[in-house]
Formats: sequence, C-alpha cells, structure tokens
Amino acid sequence: MVSVATMALLVGLTAQAAAENSVGPTGLADSTSTPSEDSTPQPGPPTEPEEDVTEIPSGDVDRAPELPQGTGKPSEQPAGDYCGPPVGVYKPVAKKGKKIKGIGPAQGNFNSGTHPAKSRFIAEAGGEVGIAVSGELKVSASAMVGEIEKKFGVELSFKMNAKIGNWIEVKTPPGKTTHAQYGVWRMKNTGTSYIIYSNCKTSPKKTITSYAPWHVGWHIWES
Repeated sequence: MVSVATMALLVGLTAQAAAENSVGPTGLADSTSTPSEDSTPQPGPPTEPEEDVTEIPSGDVDRAPELPQGTGKPSEQPAGDYCGPPVGVYKPVAKKGKKIKGIGPAQGNFNSGTHPAKSRFIAEAGGEVGIAVSGELKVSASAMVGEIEKKFGVELSFKMNAKIGNWIEVKTPPGKTTHAQYGVWRMKNTGTSYIIYSNCKTSPKKTITSYAPWHVGWHIWES
C-alpha cells in the first residue's frame, strides 16, 4: 500500500513536470552542456539573408582574390604617381544587427494551461558556421573581419562550432507556442571594397554585405 506521504510526493512531481512542459531529451543536457541566454522573443521566425550570399569555407578565409595587374609605372605615365602593386581595400561602413544561421530543425512547445509554463529546449544537432559575403570582395575574408573588429570594437570569428547539448529555458504564456531555433548568431555589416591600382587610381567601389560569426545561441519566437 502506498503511504499518504508517498502519494503526495508523486502528485507534486507530476504537477511540476506538467507545468514545465519540457521539450527534447533531457539526457543531452549533461554537465558539459552550456545554457544559452538568448531568451528574448524575436518578432518572428528566423529568415534567410536578403542578399545573395556566398558561404566561405574555413580553409579559404585567408585567401585573397586575384587582382588585375595594372601598369601605371612612372615611365608610362610621367605626370602620374606610383602607388606600388595593386592592392585590395575593404572599408566597413555600418553594423546592421545580427542574424542567426540555423543548425538542425526548429523546436516548438505549446502551453495548454492557464498559467505561464517553462519550456526547455536542447540542441540535438551541431555544426560549424563560417563567414558569408555578398558582392565583389577585393581582400581576404579574414582581412575584412579584422577591419570590422577595429571599426566597431567587437570580437568576431572566422568560424564557430555549435555543439549538441546547448540548452535554453524560457517562459511560455498560456495558450501560446514557443519556438526555438539553435545556431550561430552572425553580425551583419555593410562596407565597400575596391582596388588601388599602381597608378594610384581606384576601381569602382562595390558595396559588400557580410555575416561574420559572433556567438552561439538560440532564436526564440512565439505564435
């Protein structure tokens, strides 16, 4: 026969589990996993970049594009200056917020109760995220990131590894569904890139939009 005290304990544990509405296999959240603090709900689900971006492989971040070898020597342009071999230039212009690059499917949890409930999401997939660029970048991706860091006083990465087991807990309002997408937040920047030729003239300046890894985390939204 089950005692009154044991029955009360079982009822209490059942009520607590129902209130938390946990999502995902809790066994993944071991002592080595890291909780995330990106718990502020966003206006909606994550979206893809508006620009046509190219993901740069981690092995190519230091690779600069080939530049056209203009002449411009003093003997050919006596009245002109000589600036040396052609060089690529990147100038950061503005920060444009951040956007998450999702890893694995989004998760969701519906609160059918009448009070706020706790939703817990655990990353079941991991992966690496690098730099993405749109436009004709005339320097290496690593040089571009270095200029962005100096301009805005931030610390970015060439690549980040989002690991399995990262987790987050948020409150889900009654009658609402909390959604969570795990991945790497990347800082969005715009800048200009061009070439300085050996005769000191420049190529047309092209607008560059870039996404550089900032931190691992979650994109949370409600419906």
